[in-house]
Amino acid sequence: MNKVHYNVSRLQNTNIKTQLKNVLKDIQGVNMVNIDIGRGSVEVGYDDSTDVDLIRQSIENVGCKIE
Repeated sequence: MNKVHYNVSRLQNTNIKTQLKNVLKDIQGVNMVNIDIGRGSVEVGYDDSTDVDLIRQSIENVGCKIE
């Protein structure tokens, strides 16, 4: 399993956290999502079939900004 970690801004509440988690889990090959609101971090575990650019786009489409 591969992992990617992003520091994000605009991760302000549990509603955004839930939206982000749901969007990321819907991506093919994603099998782990950890989101820490306090630290503004998102960690995603995925397999080799996953498009990493799609992970980034999904985070930004929810309204978070990758730093």
